[in-house]
Amino acid sequence: MLVGIDFGAKLAGTTAIAFIEKDNIGVLQTQKKQDADIFLLNWLQTHKPAIIGIDAPLSLPQIYVNSSVEADFFYRKADKLLGAMSPLFLGGLTARAMQLKYQVLQIYQPIFLEVYPAALAQKWTLYEKGYRKEISQIHIVAQIIQKEIPFLLPSLQNWHQIDAILAFCTTFRYQNGLAEGFGEAQEGIVWV
Repeated sequence: MLVGIDFGAKLAGTTAIAFIEKDNIGVLQTQKKQDADIFLLNWLQTHKPAIIGIDAPLSLPQIYVNSSVEADFFYRKADKLLGAMSPLFLGGLTARAMQLKYQVLQIYQPIFLEVYPAALAQKWTLYEKGYRKEISQIHIVAQIIQKEIPFLLPSLQNWHQIDAILAFCTTFRYQNGLAEGFGEAQEGIVWV
């Protein structure tokens, strides 16, 4: 099983997960005041997907573990290459994602991928079709994504669900040898 996660604020109801359900993609999203970390840990523990793609930093710049490398305390090589935010700017989100990975790896051994839906959206020219703009554009963006994958998409309600789908698409691309990795293995690869 493949899973894509749009990892949001802990209690905001903005965390969404996309997964294979028969030949379709299923999507679940947390509700406001629902603990996203507990929801994800329980779901992953129950379903045990083989590959998990999460839209959140899973590592820090290398300087924090190896003082002999270039002293960049804010950005990893992958962040620079992709124009992504610093894992340190994202602070608590980064710590929560790293903790979730740690907790899941105590239960079983999936492949964890840090993914970047915004970069895949750029690659597939979704911004030109209204990606992350008006809610009315979700249907148009979903139609474009549908052409890229062999699974039927559900009706999508918001951009968090679209990002979970894009995270899923990256895990699918990874499984099929199509994903591109950015960064360095010892510091953290971000997949697109």
